[in-house]
Amino acid sequence: MVRILLILIALLPALAAQAQPSDSLVIRKIFSYCLEEGKSYEWLDYLSNKIGPRLSGSVGAEKAVAWAKMAMEAEGNGSVSLQEVMVPHWERGTKQELTAISGNEKKQLRICSLGGSVPTPTNGVSANVVEIRNFEELEYMGREKLEGKIIFFNVPMDQKHYHTFHAYGECGKYRYAGAARAAKFGAVGSITRSLTLSFDDYPHTGAMGYADSVPKIPACAISTKGADELSRMIKLNPDTKVELTMDCKTYPDVLSYNVIAEIKGSVYPDEIIVISGHLDAWDNGHGAHDDGAGCVQSMEILRIFRDLKIQPKRTIRVVLFMNEENGLKGALKYAEVAKAKQENHIAAIESDAGGFSPRGFSSKCKFPEKTQVFNKWKPLFEHYGIFEWMTKDGGGADINRLEDQGTLLIGLMPDSQRYFDYHHTEIDTFDKVNKRELHLGAASMASLVYLLSEYGVK
Repeated sequence: MVRILLILIALLPALAAQAQPSDSLVIRKIFSYCLEEGKSYEWLDYLSNKIGPRLSGSVGAEKAVAWAKMAMEAEGNGSVSLQEVMVPHWERGTKQELTAISGNEKKQLRICSLGGSVPTPTNGVSANVVEIRNFEELEYMGREKLEGKIIFFNVPMDQKHYHTFHAYGECGKYRYAGAARAAKFGAVGSITRSLTLSFDDYPHTGAMGYADSVPKIPACAISTKGADELSRMIKLNPDTKVELTMDCKTYPDVLSYNVIAEIKGSVYPDEIIVISGHLDAWDNGHGAHDDGAGCVQSMEILRIFRDLKIQPKRTIRVVLFMNEENGLKGALKYAEVAKAKQENHIAAIESDAGGFSPRGFSSKCKFPEKTQVFNKWKPLFEHYGIFEWMTKDGGGADINRLEDQGTLLIGLMPDSQRYFDYHHTEIDTFDKVNKRELHLGAASMASLVYLLSEYGVK
C-alpha cells in the first residue's frame, strides 16, 4: 500500500496536467467566440490606420500607449497601468538616396536608413563600392583593399529553409554588425541587402549597432531588386561608385511606457502568465504584422476570458512592450522590476511573428522538464490546424529577458512564408492582414493560456 501511494504521489504532476473532456468544450467556445465576435481586427485597424508608425521616442509611440491603455480600460480592465521606461529616439529624416555610377551608366536605387545609423555629411558620401558575400571575405580583403570604400553586403536569405526565421537569423548579423565590421577596415559607408525572400523594390529597415572602437559610418539597406542591379553593375565595372545621402539623426532618450493589464488568479494569484507583443513599430510602415497583430491578439485574450466568464486560476497579465525594435528597453525594464519584486512568472507567451494562420508554438526553459506539461495537450489543438506543437527555441525577444528567472517561454508560430515580404517595410500595412487568420491566432493563444491557468507548470 505504501508503495502504491508513493507511485501515485510521483504521478500527481502528470495527472494534474492531464486535460479533461471539459477543456475541449472550453477551447471550442474560445475559438467560436473569437471567430464570430473577436475584436482584434477592429483594434488593428485603428492602431495601423489611425496611429500608424510608432517607433520608440516618436509622437506615434506616445499615441499608441495612450490608445492601448484606453482600449483595455474600455473593456473593463480597470487595473491597466503604465510602466515607465527610457527609450532611444532616432529619426529617419527626409533623405534616403543612393545613386550607382558605372562609366556612363547612372542609376538611382531604392534604400532606407538602418535604425540608429549616423547621417552622411550634408553633401553625401561618394566612393567606390566593394561587394562582399560574408564576413570571412571582408577579413580576407583587409584594410588595403577596403579603406575609403563603401561596403555592399550582398547576402541573400537562404530559400531552402521552410522555417523562414532560420534564414532571417543567418543573415541578420550583416544588417546589425555590418557597418561596425566594415569601419574596422576604414570603410566610409555600409549597404546591406534587405532581409527578405522576395524579389521586389521595397527596402527593409531594421536595427544596427556600432562598436566604440571604430568610427561610426552611415548604414542603409537596399531592396533585393536594387541589390541585384548594383551587383550587376559591379561585375561589369569593378570601379563602380555610389553616392549615398542620408539625414537621419539620434536625439536624447525620452520617457515612454510599457502598457500592462491583468486578471488576478482566483486560486494562485502569485503565479503569473504573461501574454505579450511589442507596441513600437518601424517608422516606414504601419507595423500591422510587426507587431500590431501580436498586441491586439494579446489584448483580445483578456476580453475572451471576461466575456466567456472564464475565471483563471492563475494571474493573466498582458504586457505591451515598448522599444523591441531598436533597444529592448521595455523588456529589460519589465524583467528588472519583476526580479526586484520577486514575482513568480510561471510562463510567458509572445506573439511577434505576424498575423498569419497559426501553425503551432515553440518553447524553451532554463529547466527543460517544465515543457513536459504540454505532452497531453496537443490533441486539443490539432482540430484547429495547430500541428507544430512546442518545437524548440521558443520565446521571443521581449519575454526572453525572463529566462534567467526560470520562466517557461513560449512563442506563437504563425505561417511564416509571407512574413518577410512585409517585415520592416513601407508595405507592412493593415490591408496585408487577414481578419480570420488574425483571430485564429488570438484564439490559439487564449486556449493555451486557459490550460496553463488551469494546470500550471510543474
